Amino acid sequence: MKILYLTCWYPEPQDNGYKQRAFALARALAEKHAVTLVSFAFATARPDEAGELASFCRAVKVVPLDPYARHHPGTLRTFLAARPLVSRPIAEMRALVARLLQAEAFDAVIAGNEMMASYAMQAPPHVVKVLEEQNSLARWLYERYADTSRPAARLRRWLSWQKQRQYEARTFPRFDLITMVSTADQRATQAVLRDDRPPVVVVPNGVDCAHRRPGLAEALPDCLVYNGSLTYAPNFDAVHYFLREVLPLVRQQRPDAYLVVTGALTGVNLAALPVGAGLALTGLVEDVRLPVAQAMACVVALRDGGGTRLKVLEAMALGTPVVATPKGAAGLEVVDGEHLLLAADPPTFARHTLSLLQDPARRTRLAMRARRLVEERYDWRAIGARFVEAVERSVTAKARSAR
Repeated sequence: MKILYLTCWYPEPQDNGYKQRAFALARALAEKHAVTLVSFAFATARPDEAGELASFCRAVKVVPLDPYARHHPGTLRTFLAARPLVSRPIAEMRALVARLLQAEAFDAVIAGNEMMASYAMQAPPHVVKVLEEQNSLARWLYERYADTSRPAARLRRWLSWQKQRQYEARTFPRFDLITMVSTADQRATQAVLRDDRPPVVVVPNGVDCAHRRPGLAEALPDCLVYNGSLTYAPNFDAVHYFLREVLPLVRQQRPDAYLVVTGALTGVNLAALPVGAGLALTGLVEDVRLPVAQAMACVVALRDGGGTRLKVLEAMALGTPVVATPKGAAGLEVVDGEHLLLAADPPTFARHTLSLLQDPARRTRLAMRARRLVEERYDWRAIGARFVEAVERSVTAKARSAR
């Protein structure tokens, strides 16, 4: 089959969760089919440099601009518009996709999240259209609305939620297949559809177990890690919360405990983080495996956001035990006390973190069970194969219905 795969982030380097997922799924598709990948190229993307992506894709095309910079929230016109901001097409990408669709007969077009949906819908009716989404945006916006008490902010978030729900109800039925990362996101997506069409399939996040394995580095005393870029608002909130509410409690008993935060810092208001000792910012690192492997624990104090947490799977694969909020472990089939430790409040989070700093045997038990879990359920190799099968079934079904 010939497949056109549209992603909003160029998948290399794999320095955020979206890129890791897009890279893994593109690679899985390319093992059996001819993949043309189209992406926006911005931030750390270097599409002119030879990378692994070009070695398995039939062709790679880019639009060299930041789509997020083109969207300017906050205006009255944006607030009152019926369409979510990120769903509005950008002319350069629309033109590139149109040219490719006109020049070649594709069997399927995959939109690598809702931002890319309008471009995929340019495909002719006989071409299978797949929406490959990382989370239910309607579900996430509802949770933000439900957690807000200030009247003005609550009204804004209610309107955003309603706008997203209506957009999904109009848009989703135009696809032949929708994938989501968790059963909760699957149910939320099915709730906006009027019937059972299109099918909504769970394709969980995963990790490359061959590339990420235990024993890559020696754990450093009292070292904690958060492997997520502060440019993403939920990550910034998680680090702020941990530094303000949890780390001071940990340092009462372990004065040398410190948090290493990986990821981009461009445009981040670092002055807004709580002032105090115990924070090390790496910025972008060439290989994020090392700082994660060097930590005694990965602390995922997320309170916002959707989908499932690649940062948790990454730590588990590397043999670094995890302490997480319930939101931080959302969507993963994990058992508290067996694969990781869950903490819904600062004292519990601090107590669990201290137990890992102080008890090597407990660290080892959690790490072994967590590694076994990711090998059995979250290896990209198996997940990618299931995704490819789902796309193939959709293409076969559409071909039969056309006869």
